[in-house]
Amino acid sequence: MSAINATEASDVLANYRSQPQSGTSGKGDLGKNEFMELMLAQLKNQNPLEPQDNGEFISQLAQFSSLEEMQKLSGTVQDVVGQFRSTQALQASAMVGKTVLAPSEVGILGAEGEISGNIQVPASTGGVRLSIQSPNGELVRQIDLGSSSAGVKAFSWDGKDGNGNSLPPGPYRIVAEASYPQGSLQLPTLVSANVDSVSLGQGGSVTLNLAGMGSIALSDVQQIN
Repeated sequence: MSAINATEASDVLANYRSQPQSGTSGKGDLGKNEFMELMLAQLKNQNPLEPQDNGEFISQLAQFSSLEEMQKLSGTVQDVVGQFRSTQALQASAMVGKTVLAPSEVGILGAEGEISGNIQVPASTGGVRLSIQSPNGELVRQIDLGSSSAGVKAFSWDGKDGNGNSLPPGPYRIVAEASYPQGSLQLPTLVSANVDSVSLGQGGSVTLNLAGMGSIALSDVQQIN
């Protein structure tokens, strides 16, 4: 680039830096308009005795074309992301009021007087036992569910203690255990819960706020009823 060429290019860059919002993202990135201005300044002020090589000019055109395509692609990706988040928000809002099956050791005994869910059994066992504990840790009911093969075993509790008395609504701890030759093993439980509301986080993450059970990620939900 000749001295005159360099001076003209410097003027273009100086003007670009003083007004970064023009034709750019406003973050100091060199956009296609500034790139084109630099190319035109170089052509306008090149030394006639030492004209720019054709190969170099073609290379610059290729760079300009690549820059333009990248900007178009970036815009398309942003549009797709925006549409995806809108769709995700609509789908999430439709879950309010529904019942989901989520990993938890706590179930909420409601007006219907029942807590239900699933137990994840890793291997065949001769006996599965369900223990229900009150909020203060007191054992209020034990239910023998019998033998089970590996997989998922459903359970339900009618909200009554061992004497058949109905217990008050509220949170109760659910503890599932299986008997194996090496001893008793506590098993993971999935409990049914109502979705009160939905929260959308940064990056499109969806969080479900469950009645009396706190919040969980949408990806942790195992089943929607």
